[in-house]
Amino acid sequence: MRIWQKDVSVDILTHISLNTAVQQLGIEFLEVGDDYLKGRVPVDHRTHQPYGLLHGGVSVVLAETLGSCGAGFSVPEGYNAVGLDINANHLKGVKTGWVTGIARPVHRGRTTHVWQIDMHNDADELTCVSRITMAILAPR
Repeated sequence: MRIWQKDVSVDILTHISLNTAVQQLGIEFLEVGDDYLKGRVPVDHRTHQPYGLLHGGVSVVLAETLGSCGAGFSVPEGYNAVGLDINANHLKGVKTGWVTGIARPVHRGRTTHVWQIDMHNDADELTCVSRITMAILAPR
């Protein structure tokens, strides 16, 4: 079942991310499914931590980007979604290539959403799992 209540596409997501941290880190939106968003981040000089691995905070940026967009586009026109809490478990280090995330809703309530974001390396190994809780704000 399609969950989107606002027009959403890879082009729209890319456009709203111009001149933001998303663009600076090289995050790319890949796919909008009926109930998920997929995007990826490069593992390179922009996203490494000092020891040559993908910075854990960058994984969290990817997760928050996908989960926030998912929530924001699945609520009615006039409603907004803002982050309340996010966590991430870093399972495997990544030195090169891309990390791809897929965000799916776990709970879509009237006042909160919970989204699960699973991230994989180019070998399709799970590198990080994250969950974000979003507050859903009604129009004023």
